[in-house]
Amino acid sequence: MRLSRYFLPVLKETPREAQIISHRYMLQAGMIKQASAGIYSWLPLGFKVLRKLENIVHEEQVRAGHIPMLMPTLQSADLWRESGRYDGYGEEMLRMKDRHGRDMLFSPTAEEMFTDVFRSHVSSYKDLPLTLYQIQWKFRDEVRPRFGVMRGREFLMKDGYNFDLTKEDALHAYNRHLVSYLRTYERMGLQAIPMRADSGPIGGDYTHEFLVLADTGESEVFYDSAVTDIKMGQRDIDFDDVAQCQAVMEEFTSLYARTDETHVPDEFAKVPEANKRTARGIEVGQIFYFGTTYSEPLGAVVDDGRGGQVPVHMGSHGIGVSRLLGAIIEASHDDKGIIWPEGVTPFHVGILNMRTGDDACDAASEDIYAKITAAGLEPLYDDRDERAGTKFGTMDMIGLPWRITVGPRGVKNGVVELTSRRTGESEELSPEVAIERIVEIYKGIA
Repeated sequence: MRLSRYFLPVLKETPREAQIISHRYMLQAGMIKQASAGIYSWLPLGFKVLRKLENIVHEEQVRAGHIPMLMPTLQSADLWRESGRYDGYGEEMLRMKDRHGRDMLFSPTAEEMFTDVFRSHVSSYKDLPLTLYQIQWKFRDEVRPRFGVMRGREFLMKDGYNFDLTKEDALHAYNRHLVSYLRTYERMGLQAIPMRADSGPIGGDYTHEFLVLADTGESEVFYDSAVTDIKMGQRDIDFDDVAQCQAVMEEFTSLYARTDETHVPDEFAKVPEANKRTARGIEVGQIFYFGTTYSEPLGAVVDDGRGGQVPVHMGSHGIGVSRLLGAIIEASHDDKGIIWPEGVTPFHVGILNMRTGDDACDAASEDIYAKITAAGLEPLYDDRDERAGTKFGTMDMIGLPWRITVGPRGVKNGVVELTSRRTGESEELSPEVAIERIVEIYKGIA
């Protein structure tokens, strides 16, 4: 993409309404624009990252054997009355009436809808296990939306629901989701720690939330530092293997990791002194097992193979996809702007032409742009007739992990400058070697 043809409304001033870094940088980098309190328009750069995150979530869900679908954003209140949650959910639920006077609501979550689909089409244990999921917009009418996409009213969420014959089967689904989520976050360049949590209005006996460590996190967390050394991407996981998924769960739960809501000082005291850590964390996902909480009142039952009818055991599993974008920025930035991990960057490399209009610089930049594009990568070529300082400032703010700088002196000497946004380190290389280096960097990234 040529920057002269792209829509990137970068702001020079610091937005007054931005209280945290991710909100400030997303506004300054031209990623979002506030439409109303807690509701945002996703501009091209922000939308591009959002779609990358969504694709990673889809890929890891399908890898785990889960099946995507899509539910409506508007739901009938009748289903929620069946489950008993309509009156008790609270003012976060946006309620409305259609033109016929029927009570409707904008989906804050979708347990009832998925359970209704299940009960309408599944009646035998032979069709189990089954996990369905969607990535869809939700709305919760926060009393005080703040922090940009971190706590907005409208947000993009992956929510999945497992249906199993027994509690043991459902707990395997729980463990399978834990492993899948850890792989998902790793691919996004995040260190997410699963911690026992409160179930809140969702309900259920088992729940873990996943927190990304960042200074602006809303929760205080206590953990054994060994938990951050566990990597899922390096393991060959068979998601159908009950013992393997259970072993991963036990590996994490054997290491202390709790939020302030569930912190147990006596247990934390058992952690080796050198491993004790306290920090702030941002919640980016949560998994629940809630048994027959929804299947019983909604009549989601199956033939158990012995002539009986039994309610299925269920769980729900959410990832805040739009919230993740803010969490990545909170965890990965400096005083110049965003620093995107390679797995989620909107463009793989920036090409900065120091002297647009100079025949030699233009030719070298065009050649690099064409060859990187031909290699299947997406470069962002700053071909604008702007000062060098403006171009460097834009590249630093939008945070592409790599930059190739083309200048008159370098072109004369047959070299360009390859710079890492994360470390700031630069080296002079021939254009061919710089291109090879970029291609090699992204070769191993799914």
